[in-house]
Amino acid sequence: MKKPVIFSILILLFPFVLKSQIINKEPLSERITGYEIDARLDPVEKTITGIMEAFWVNKSSDIIPDIQMHLYMNAFRSSKTTFYRELRGFPGYKDSGFGWIDIKSFTGGAGTDLIPLIQYISPDDGNPEDRTVIKVSLPKVARPGDTVFIKVIFETKLPSRIIRTGYNDDFFFVAQWFPKFGVYEPAGMRYAIKGGWNCHQFHAESEFYSDHSVYDVKITVPKEYVVGSGGMLIDELDSDPEGKNKTLTYRAEDIVDFAWTAWPGYAVFTDQWKHVNITLLLPEERIEQVDRQFTAVKNALEYLTKNVGPFPWPHLTFVDPPAKGSGSGGMEYTTLFTSESADKIPDWRHLPEMVTVHEFGHAYFMGILASNEFEEPWMDEGMNSFWEARIMDHYYGENSGRIDHPMLKISDKSTDRMNYVRSEKRQLVSNNEYSWNYPDGAYGIMSYYKASTWLYTLMGIIGEETTNEIFREYYKKWAFKHPCGKDFINVVNEVVTKIHGDKFGPDMNWFFEQTLYGTGICDYKVAEIMNRKSEISQDNIRTGNVPDSSLSNPDSLFTAVARIERIGEVALPVDVLIHFSNGDEVLETWDGKNRFKDFNYHRSRKILWVKIDPEFRIRMDVNYINNSMTLDPDRIIVRRLTNNIITLMQFFISFFTF
Repeated sequence: MKKPVIFSILILLFPFVLKSQIINKEPLSERITGYEIDARLDPVEKTITGIMEAFWVNKSSDIIPDIQMHLYMNAFRSSKTTFYRELRGFPGYKDSGFGWIDIKSFTGGAGTDLIPLIQYISPDDGNPEDRTVIKVSLPKVARPGDTVFIKVIFETKLPSRIIRTGYNDDFFFVAQWFPKFGVYEPAGMRYAIKGGWNCHQFHAESEFYSDHSVYDVKITVPKEYVVGSGGMLIDELDSDPEGKNKTLTYRAEDIVDFAWTAWPGYAVFTDQWKHVNITLLLPEERIEQVDRQFTAVKNALEYLTKNVGPFPWPHLTFVDPPAKGSGSGGMEYTTLFTSESADKIPDWRHLPEMVTVHEFGHAYFMGILASNEFEEPWMDEGMNSFWEARIMDHYYGENSGRIDHPMLKISDKSTDRMNYVRSEKRQLVSNNEYSWNYPDGAYGIMSYYKASTWLYTLMGIIGEETTNEIFREYYKKWAFKHPCGKDFINVVNEVVTKIHGDKFGPDMNWFFEQTLYGTGICDYKVAEIMNRKSEISQDNIRTGNVPDSSLSNPDSLFTAVARIERIGEVALPVDVLIHFSNGDEVLETWDGKNRFKDFNYHRSRKILWVKIDPEFRIRMDVNYINNSMTLDPDRIIVRRLTNNIITLMQFFISFFTF
């Protein structure tokens, strides 16, 4: 009972409170930015009025003349914003449905009025109608080590069309709702050649990038509303004599964003996983899903802690929004995320579990590692999709992680692969693109599905435990430090050579050049099987390339050839399983560099069938059907039946994939 009282006193001492620790004993990040926000929701006007005091610390050696900040909610101001131009849609049916953020007051630490020094900028596309980024000239430049303090009074109007954020009737999901610092990148950080602000506009096909911050947030709402947020609840008090409203005080440390939700209809459930207190908010009609949801999030906590790194916070809230708030589903804000389901979902369809596992996973790749999703979306969405598939297939069945029905079983990893290989856009562009530069429909294919598929392929080549060690080292080296793609590749090279030496070459750059930076496809084919009688030559006898029995029976000697063809541009090492008429099998390995490879055998046996990649390690191969060939007529029938089954599965995958 004492902590809330002490905290309510300390919070008045901003910004000094931002240096104290309430949740974790030690800071997890550098604390370059911090925010104290006092917010009030008006459920009638659909607005939030806020008073924000914030700081930014110049950790660089640069002299910096300005600050840059995101005003994300202005993306919903009109159909002319960059967000809606890219979306080719409209914010709302009426003016009341639009969203925006208005700055009422903006002062510096000394009380200087900075509003005349605010300039709206569009660093990505020059759109004069876009007001999602501001540059604020500082009255006095920020020298190395200086801290810039600001106080902003603002009003945010939530949009009626919920895209991550907004309202519907009495449901509110509040995200990207306050003025937020961009990230200042000094020379040498990520790809920066010289120091500058990384502060992109709000795009339709992009998420976010920001520094890890500490948040002290007060939220005032009508008393009947249930609130969930990314912070730890410190205090809850009546905020007026009539008892109509309440004020909740939250603290969050070392997270990259602060979001919250309010709705009178939430049912609240709690659970525990080791040190983590878990809260679930969902509609009462979905109570039968509570155990499923908690099991899913605890599975993810266990698997990622073991194979990547520890979850560092003692609290976690997740939300399964009602149907009228479904536009807010499937989003992540480190210690708050949203799942997505429906009122009745059968146990064999693991949709709620999949979304929960995926969105929780973002706490690692979006939250802890905090890569730049504007510029390298694969580093969050792709990595996270890869781990989602591994978690789902591990806990719900290697072949049934997504669908587990007696008549149909589909793994999670197969859905990612099928979305990639079936896409007509799979070769339009590489994974190495800014999120808004992907052609229509290619963002999801590349950032989620292709990246997940080539990460699975990398694991198939180097092994599962080596892959886990890569991510453990990646976490250890780059947690809370904003890595970029080259940083991840450096970790891969370091770990692979440490474990395998030069087995795969001096580094793994050859792999990333083709998969991450390239646009080619991977496709191997069994081109031909040949068995012809051979004469015994003196060279064969001398080299011992014939069995002794064949010397007395020359008619039993065959030259057997399995010809493998690389159709695609991507050349990866691949296994080839060759089965002979006497029951023998040989597993060969081919580096895949040439267009063709013949495997020749001089023995008293024929080749009956050949299968490329029998363990399905090269998941980037876009056509598994041509990976095998048989001379056994019975196998031809089986193959045709298998092709029909695959076609049926593809139909169900396209129907069930969320």
